[in-house]
Amino acid sequence: MTTKNLLVELFVEELPPKALKKLGEAFATQLAEQLRTQGLASAESVVTAYASPRRLAAHVTHVWLKAADKAVQQKLMPVSVGLDAAGHATPALLKKLQALGADVADPAAVVAALRKAPDGKAEALFYDSLVSGATLDTGLQKALEEAIAKLPIPKVMSYQLETDCELPGWSSVHFVRPAHGLVALHGSTVVPVKVLGLTAGNRTQGHRFEAKVSPVLIADADSYAATLAQDGAVIASFAERRAEIVRQLAAAAAQAGRGKDGQSHVALRPIEDEALLDEVTGLVERPNVLVCEFEAQFLDVPQECLILTMKANQKYFPLLDAAGKLTNQFLVVSNISPEDASAVIGGNERVVRPRLADAKFFFDQDRKKTLASRVEGLDKVVYHNKLGSQGERTERVRAIAKAIGQQLGGDTLAQAADTAARLAKTDLLTDMVGEFPELQGIMGGYYARHDGLSEDIAFAIEDHYKPRFAGDELPRNQVGVVVALADKLETLVGMFGVGNVPTGDKDPYALRRHALGVIRMLVEGDIQLSLTELIRDVEITFKVLDVGSDAKLIDFIYDRLAGSLREQGYSAQEVDAVVSQRPQRLGDVPKRLAAVRAFAALPEAAALAAANKRISNILKKAQDVDPHVSELLLREPAEIALYAAMQDVTPKAKAQFDAGDYTASLQTLAALRAPVDAFFDGVMVNAEEVDLRLNRQGLLKSLHDAMNRVADLSRLVA
Repeated sequence: MTTKNLLVELFVEELPPKALKKLGEAFATQLAEQLRTQGLASAESVVTAYASPRRLAAHVTHVWLKAADKAVQQKLMPVSVGLDAAGHATPALLKKLQALGADVADPAAVVAALRKAPDGKAEALFYDSLVSGATLDTGLQKALEEAIAKLPIPKVMSYQLETDCELPGWSSVHFVRPAHGLVALHGSTVVPVKVLGLTAGNRTQGHRFEAKVSPVLIADADSYAATLAQDGAVIASFAERRAEIVRQLAAAAAQAGRGKDGQSHVALRPIEDEALLDEVTGLVERPNVLVCEFEAQFLDVPQECLILTMKANQKYFPLLDAAGKLTNQFLVVSNISPEDASAVIGGNERVVRPRLADAKFFFDQDRKKTLASRVEGLDKVVYHNKLGSQGERTERVRAIAKAIGQQLGGDTLAQAADTAARLAKTDLLTDMVGEFPELQGIMGGYYARHDGLSEDIAFAIEDHYKPRFAGDELPRNQVGVVVALADKLETLVGMFGVGNVPTGDKDPYALRRHALGVIRMLVEGDIQLSLTELIRDVEITFKVLDVGSDAKLIDFIYDRLAGSLREQGYSAQEVDAVVSQRPQRLGDVPKRLAAVRAFAALPEAAALAAANKRISNILKKAQDVDPHVSELLLREPAEIALYAAMQDVTPKAKAQFDAGDYTASLQTLAALRAPVDAFFDGVMVNAEEVDLRLNRQGLLKSLHDAMNRVADLSRLVA
């Protein structure tokens, strides 16, 4: 049976731009998957997704008009239930067969057609039939309904359609946006499917203003994209439209850099923002990038404010110079391409001016009050109903920051951290942050400089939210690290203390992100502070917390650490070996992992890891084993040899461990392989004599302690 390519398009009103890419991919994927499930398409069928502001479409290659018939084996029931003593069909059997669509007019013939086969201990009746394959008409109808039902729609709309029956009335339709057209072509043949009150045809609509014809006739499935581009002035593919925007942005930036005289040249580049690029791709059907500009006086405002208002409110691409500094030019991705674009350019320049003027006004007004004068106002801002106001939270963060600063840098660092922590949240009360919450911290840094505070304090205020996301940079100086640690630890301890623990995908307070931020600062900064002591010190700043919340939080942090390390490429065995030991100084973790990896490459590693696991199992069965060993109770040559080897090796390994040379420590312990193997070959640990048994258990306990200082080597056993 020959195949043809299939094209399905759903034409709708403007779709939500931020969700368009995901909607297009989901529609095409689900449609093709449903066709494959019904046998109308194969695993080799190629699926192409199309998504523009007003359409979702899918092109699927090699689609059959009818799926192949399938032989189906249906187990009915045990023979003892389906047949009576005379071998005739029972009413239960006839009812079951009738439900399956079998002709039961001649019961004897039906019984003769059944197959008996063993099924466990009993014999069962089986009904073999040939099920006719789905036709494309019915199969596509089902696939289309399933694909629409499973779309990841952000918010469903309800609208009314007039019924097409003789009785007047309206029917309700629920979809992301009102749908106005449906195309379904198998080759050049229309597939008569219906969905959302629409009947499939071969016509669609092009660009609202620039289509050459209306409606646009699609001759066959394979000419869809080309016809839309030629007659409808629409680039149907999301990926192609995005690539065209990227190309035009680069060309327009080069044009803007040449200057109006055409001679001077400045290297300009559009700001990089993948989310903005996806959103703009979801807003236009045929992009046309234009260069605009605003008055240079607005550049006195911090560029983060101007960039944010242009991106968030207007969907513009600000232009930066080679040093990353904002210029007074920006790029607009228009959906129309008039011969004279001056009206479009002028309109966008007029629209952005009030936005920038607002930013300038907020900036000027905010600087009339110092950050210090806003501190008292934090008492009026609710942080959490169980944890008090932002003012109370600020006092806790100050106490934590001072304690950490004292440990890391003495009085000087403690005082600087206290000052930064006191002012860190005050920009929440400014007009600029009130308008643009994304600028919290950033604006605090600008206002701190205006107030005459040092760069260390300004950077710390700006950076104390860092790292904000995976891959974000850490605070730039030690004061910033101290305040950021204090801020995140206060949040973690407080939220766990009142029971706000992340569950499943729900993490409304971003506690996973906070935990990863703490981990990154401790690890990448090689900060030599104990994690448990840190958390206990933070707890002291709170009045009432749930009992046991610190233990839950510590488990949570080590779980996040393990996940992060696995994402960085360490094996599950390496991570388990290190993290299971709960190293208190997270800055040591990379060195421990490197030591474990180096140890695992040694020829002695596998045998020692297996022996370590065996020792762990022995010690688990014993209770409160004392690692003390009496030489007088060492009887067997193998245990005497092991004890002697340990007396030589373990002090060296411990000294290397204490010096932080974990790799050397583990490699030194590798010398114990031979005496350990000999011990297990020649010594009965659980001897009948109590003194001998306890002494041998103590020997193994001291060996176990020595071998597992760096990591739990038993976790390396496959």
